[in-house]
Amino acid sequence: MSDYNREMTPKGTKGQKSQPSGKRSHSNRHRASKALSAASDMGHIVLSYDDNRLASDLFGQYDQHLARLEQKLGIEAIARGNKVTIKGSADLCDQAKYALDSLYHRLEAGEQIEQADLDGAIRMAQAADEQLVLPQMVPDDAQGKGKLNFAQIATRKKKLIARTATQDAYMRAMDRADLIFGTGPAGTGKTYLAVAYAASLLERGVVDRIILSRPAVEAGERLGFLPGDMKEKVDPYLRPLYDALYDMMPPDKVERELEAKVIEIAPLAFMRGRTLSNAVVILDEAQNTTSMQMKMFLTRLGENSKMIITGDPSQIDLPSGEQSGLVQAMDILADIPAIVRVQFTAEDVVRHELVMRIVNAYDEEARRKAQIRRAMEQKALNELNESAAQSGDDEAPQ
Repeated sequence: MSDYNREMTPKGTKGQKSQPSGKRSHSNRHRASKALSAASDMGHIVLSYDDNRLASDLFGQYDQHLARLEQKLGIEAIARGNKVTIKGSADLCDQAKYALDSLYHRLEAGEQIEQADLDGAIRMAQAADEQLVLPQMVPDDAQGKGKLNFAQIATRKKKLIARTATQDAYMRAMDRADLIFGTGPAGTGKTYLAVAYAASLLERGVVDRIILSRPAVEAGERLGFLPGDMKEKVDPYLRPLYDALYDMMPPDKVERELEAKVIEIAPLAFMRGRTLSNAVVILDEAQNTTSMQMKMFLTRLGENSKMIITGDPSQIDLPSGEQSGLVQAMDILADIPAIVRVQFTAEDVVRHELVMRIVNAYDEEARRKAQIRRAMEQKALNELNESAAQSGDDEAPQ
């Protein structure tokens, strides 16, 4: 890990001529006080890494990772050999240190890092600086300093490390709870992390099987008009689950487990009447379940099983007037402490940066329409009250 020195840099104070205190105005004293206060928050940290080759990988080709760090945090990062000098506010310097140290630790473990990993480390450092419960801090040296302890999911083929504080909470929730709701916009890793977690438990022998399901709402669960057998009919709706599985496990192993029914991928309608024991059961796109479907699915949970339900309540494709089973279930089950709900936001999107902006734009549009709808409802209510009041006046005795 890095060695570092911190120096506070009171900019703007050097070379200033002192004035007799009796001649300095109150406003001048106030401005000087503010300047010194701001200066006390500024400083720089010098980080030194033991392995020159790993330091080079950490800084990135042509120091592109440091340039990204500057862009995201608004600090200045200057590399020289195996050292980097970080200048900026004290809090931002600490965030940069935490992010770089966590990535260097991963390089020491033989992992490769990309820009997305850097962005994730920055998010996690910011979350730690906001004193959230997660991610955790663990001791790193005798001075009591620490490094971020990100939640991880490891399979034989791939290791996933949390890239946001919400992902960290989600991964830890899957460890401690038997029923988890993961809700939020696309691109936050809800389904991907759930499938990865299921694959890791299967490989370690903690569970005997994985069951993945989605409601085939686009075809109204009536798939007869599609060509092929039942598997071929439902595969287009379940393809994201297959993709995640193949990312986590070798393709030949996935095929063997599918053939042996150790891994089962089926539409939601096929879950009726079953008790699912010794399994990880994942329901994806749960916002498109009806109330009856969700109740049926939730009551399938058997002994030594975990159930992970993911969905985006803002993208409900049910017929107009049909209540989402996901929304209803989270409301009905809100007071059961053993059930954990993890809410993702646009800030947790780990795809292309434009995805976060797209999600924010749609959310803003939804808020605008909701405000207009509430204003129209209030106007209609006011008009109704005025009409009722006028009718009362007209009917009053003269």
